[in-house]
Amino acid sequence: MAGARAAAAAAASADSSTSSGNPPPQEPGLGELLEEFSRTQYRAKDCSGAGGSRVERIEKRCLELFGRDYCYSVIQNVNGDICSHYPQHIVFLEYESSEKEKDTFESTVQVSKLQDLVNRSKTARCRGRFVCPVILFKGKHICRSATLAGWGELYGRTGYNYIFSGGTDDAWADTEDVTEEDCALRSSDSHLFDKVRGYDIKLLRYLSVKYICDLMVENKKVKFGMNVTSSEKVDKAQRYADFTLLSIPYPGCEFFKEYKDRDYMAEGLIFNWKQDYVDAPLSIPDFLTCSLNIDWSQYQSWDLVQQTQNYLKLLLSIINSDDDSGLLVHCISGWDRTPLFISLLRLSLWADGLIHTSLKPAEILYLTVAYDWFLFGHMLVDRLSKGEEIFFFCFNFLKHIISEEFSALKTQRRKSLPARDAGFTLEDICMLRRKDRGSTTSLGSDFSLVMESSPGAAGSFTYEAVELVPAGAQTQAAWRKSHSSSPQSVLWNRPQPLEDRLPSHQGLVEAKSSSSSSSNHSDNFFRIGSSPLEVPKARLAALSERETRLQEVRSAFLAAYSSTVGLRAAAPSPSGAIGGLLEQFARGVGLRGTGSSTL
Repeated sequence: MAGARAAAAAAASADSSTSSGNPPPQEPGLGELLEEFSRTQYRAKDCSGAGGSRVERIEKRCLELFGRDYCYSVIQNVNGDICSHYPQHIVFLEYESSEKEKDTFESTVQVSKLQDLVNRSKTARCRGRFVCPVILFKGKHICRSATLAGWGELYGRTGYNYIFSGGTDDAWADTEDVTEEDCALRSSDSHLFDKVRGYDIKLLRYLSVKYICDLMVENKKVKFGMNVTSSEKVDKAQRYADFTLLSIPYPGCEFFKEYKDRDYMAEGLIFNWKQDYVDAPLSIPDFLTCSLNIDWSQYQSWDLVQQTQNYLKLLLSIINSDDDSGLLVHCISGWDRTPLFISLLRLSLWADGLIHTSLKPAEILYLTVAYDWFLFGHMLVDRLSKGEEIFFFCFNFLKHIISEEFSALKTQRRKSLPARDAGFTLEDICMLRRKDRGSTTSLGSDFSLVMESSPGAAGSFTYEAVELVPAGAQTQAAWRKSHSSSPQSVLWNRPQPLEDRLPSHQGLVEAKSSSSSSSNHSDNFFRIGSSPLEVPKARLAALSERETRLQEVRSAFLAAYSSTVGLRAAAPSPSGAIGGLLEQFARGVGLRGTGSSTL
């Protein structure tokens, strides 16, 4: 498998003991999770046989971690009956609650009716990936899904359902074989779109979702000359006009092949917005941007770091607003870009002590890898084989959001400061145990050490009513009842500050490698740099609580990832001097033997 290697040290991830100078303890089972993740794509219907017990343990652990801080109901998806790439047990978080309060739990959800609404609405979205709540923050649901299904998939799925139900699927029994384009001219033919998208809208309203953030760079996904998906922003009947729609185009997983080819460095990597298929402009209502001090007109000139940072700031600003509305984030299929931002949101809010307050760094890492990525169908095997390492980018990116400017704690928000280099040094690598550093005869088996851097009116339609009381008001009321204006207390033990554990050092001088075709920067220079598998380096000033937490999560991920999945070797540096420096460095830390050759 390209970009991965066989894992001989899976048991090392279960070693919870740590000492001064070592990475933070890993969650028991994290190694097993990453191995299973890199072996096959999760499918709910395949949770039997040899791999079934592993997946069952993963799902059970997720439920346990959710249960630490929340009371929740479960939407059953056994054998993938609702969606084949969603968890078998889909968690519906209802309200925050400590362990001692679990005995008095009273559900606020009509689970049977919610499940019925989900079943009816799933056909409206690509691959049946319906709107699913995954994070609960201040009583508001943060949801994920795929984009809207186009006429091709919609009619294909409804026809399939009709045939294999014996012709008795009354939900879709009166459909006709017409195209979406004809719907505008023949009102009777729009009945199916009104029905399925109507149920989708009912589900959104039940979850009190108001904001819909679309990450697609296209208005509609086109394959073989056919529109295979649509989106809310181009719905001809404007069924979604009552929602606040945001078009925030973000590069798809294919772009992360360039990230890997640039030695896993996102600085200076700029997406080519002039490609033919890119037709979705950035569109954000003014009232959502006025407080962020971001020049959104320059979005096409941002590199991958700045673009991800600014989009995350926008999402955090939306969910941290004073209204009671939830948020939906989606891309096309909802299993690459969507989990990237869902995972960053979960980790950022956790780092502020606002959600999952009892979970330790290793536990929140396990939860987001397992639930947000693996159990929602991210195809890590396929992405690794193509070098599209968006999964690795997500957790390596944590070093770019440690600043308080990403904090959702309004009372502790600071003015934006210039970005600090979260460098990776020789001593930081030495913190990793030898078995986490990989082969002693190959620099390329685990590490890449060459770094790059650079400075509307609503349409009318009808649908069958579903008797459901919106869950949003109930969850928000429960949240207000149990919270004061002060931040929640942090229940996990803060580790010893990194500056107390790490020796002082000088940064490793590295050269900027050649620019990719997507970057307009080509100058070469020396700088204090960092490796993709970097562990946070020591600082003179004390780390903030937020920074400490995110650095612990990132450090735990890099240690676990290097011992299971690993990274491909970086291309040789064009600079002979720097190549010699890196070779000397590799030998010094035991990553390469004196007579070895690069794999």
